Amino acid sequence: MTDFDPEQFEDKYANYFPQLQKAYQQAFELMNDRYDSELVHAIDQQVLNESEPFYDDDRGFYVELPENPADRLTAVIADEEKLSVILEEYTDRLEAELHDIFGVER
Repeated sequence: MTDFDPEQFEDKYANYFPQLQKAYQQAFELMNDRYDSELVHAIDQQVLNESEPFYDDDRGFYVELPENPADRLTAVIADEEKLSVILEEYTDRLEAELHDIFGVER
């Protein structure tokens, strides 16, 4: 667990890059164990690579996805409904990993 300072999270890539990498990696591994690895890898590389994690006192950690995530997937063909469900779970898992790593309650 890392001492967390919300103000330092504003410059998250300078102050918390290893922790962010760990959260994304742990979320990826969990999702990769549960779902089609090609789809999970495509989501990771083509959607989540452009996502942005944020923190505020009211919401805790949350992840903003790029616009039109389904349009970004070119490596695999995925049913939009299935993609939506998996992407929502993936985002939830990533947010949970951020809370765990930084020791911040939800």
